[in-house]
Amino acid sequence: MTDWVKKDLNNGELKFEISLDKIKEGLDKAFNKNKKSIKVPGFRKGKVSRQVFNQMYGEEALYQDALNILLPEAYAAAIAEAGIDPVGQPNINVDSMEKGQPWVLKADVSVKPAVELGEYKGVSVPKQNTRVYKKDVDAKLDSMRKSQAELVLVDREAKDGDTVIIDFDGSIDGTHFDGGKATNYSLELGSGSFIPGFEDQLVGHKAGDDVEVKVTFPEEYQQKDLAGKEALFETKLHEVKEKQLPKLDDEFAKDVDENVDTLDELKDKVKNDLKEQKEASAHDTIENDAVSASVDNATVKDIPQVMLDEDVERQMDQYLAGIQQQGISADMYFQMTGTTKDDLKKQFVEGAEKRVKTTLVLEEIVKAEKIEPSEADITAEVAKLAKQYGMKEEAVRGALSDDMLKHDLGIQKAVSIIVDNAKQVSKSAAKDSEK
Repeated sequence: MTDWVKKDLNNGELKFEISLDKIKEGLDKAFNKNKKSIKVPGFRKGKVSRQVFNQMYGEEALYQDALNILLPEAYAAAIAEAGIDPVGQPNINVDSMEKGQPWVLKADVSVKPAVELGEYKGVSVPKQNTRVYKKDVDAKLDSMRKSQAELVLVDREAKDGDTVIIDFDGSIDGTHFDGGKATNYSLELGSGSFIPGFEDQLVGHKAGDDVEVKVTFPEEYQQKDLAGKEALFETKLHEVKEKQLPKLDDEFAKDVDENVDTLDELKDKVKNDLKEQKEASAHDTIENDAVSASVDNATVKDIPQVMLDEDVERQMDQYLAGIQQQGISADMYFQMTGTTKDDLKKQFVEGAEKRVKTTLVLEEIVKAEKIEPSEADITAEVAKLAKQYGMKEEAVRGALSDDMLKHDLGIQKAVSIIVDNAKQVSKSAAKDSEK
């Protein structure tokens, strides 16, 4: 007997039974599991018969172990019979475990909410410009030149963009403070790397000048004992250096890219690289816009809190795992950033509802489109993941079940259907369609 009673839209009580035959199987398994550790006077350890055990301890002594053995299969069968799709862990309580009667259990269960799809084929998204302009190529080449720039001594007044070599010694009301002194310090003027106002006061001075730099530490300065206070830095300017950019010619082209021989070849390669970057960025933007529109067009009512909580925990785990791959532990991260686990949690709570709704809508599209990834699809995905993470395919297979791989592949195909059918329109037309 299985009975599903809704308490509200996406929560209810599942009442189900474990039959006498199944109970007998469970009791037998529980006895066999425990008999090696049972001590009964007159019997060697592990050799007591079931009959003697029942006489001395009662069959009821095996009930809890038997229930633990039987419950997973019984709960799964009850779910299938009730035709529900649970999320999260159920809260299961025993209703009745009378001897000679089927055991009756009740589970408080949250289920996936129903999804009513709206338009997902043919949604309008803003058209993305992937054209590469001459100014884009020039900007990239200029950036490449700056990365190859040399610092050359000059005999003139310092200006923004120059690098100066200085000594400085800071004090507040005549008292010097820790960290306020350095010699032969290299500082790029205009970089904003020093206290606001410091770099500006060195502009217009030459090598050999002594400069009294007066600044006020920001109120939010990390050293609390200095925050908001006025300071005087006695500064000696030793050298002024300017960046000299290499000439934009064939030699420069060969220096920055060994696969080209001329500046024209470098320009063509830069243009092609920028084109690929713009196309990849455009695809990502179109995908995000199209999926977002499809999700907005769908109706999902009352997402269970457990789904939102699980999403937040999953996002946090993934984020901290990424940090740990960089050699930073979670404790170290919180210490470095001055934050707590609760602070991190708040960052992911805000978008949880949209993320969960997106997954639900994409899963519903998988059903609507009857998407069923093949074994060949799974094999190809395993090979791709193995290459991506530098793992053996067997390791990927061990970490991910076929069901997990099928789910992810199905989601990917659902996204492709949305994107392939999206209509790219002018940005003004896309805004009108949202009204």
